[in-house]
Amino acid sequence: MTFTESIKVCFAKYADFNGRAARSEYWWFALFIVLASFATDAVSHKLSLLFSVATLLPSIAAAARRLHDTNRSGWWQLIAIIPVIGWIIIIYFLAQEPKEPNNFGATAVVSNLPET
Repeated sequence: MTFTESIKVCFAKYADFNGRAARSEYWWFALFIVLASFATDAVSHKLSLLFSVATLLPSIAAAARRLHDTNRSGWWQLIAIIPVIGWIIIIYFLAQEPKEPNNFGATAVVSNLPET
């Protein structure tokens, strides 16, 4: 999945906590959030705050779908409340390979482009 495809998919599934998200979909979207946050903060702190609030729900939803791809509940995101150790654990979970068989549905679609 490309950078722009992942952004489109994550915003199309703005508050969809069901299904699975491929690693590329989640990490491209996370990169977009970080880059856009820096850019909006350079323009205005209020704009940055507005962007952060507007993208909070899709960020949580994308992370929940990514955790589903590793056969974990989206509730595992709450482990990030624990400083340092929790952050390390959640990053480890989000970076893992997809797990099969999976309780959260079929394999996440990486791209709708034809295979070569």
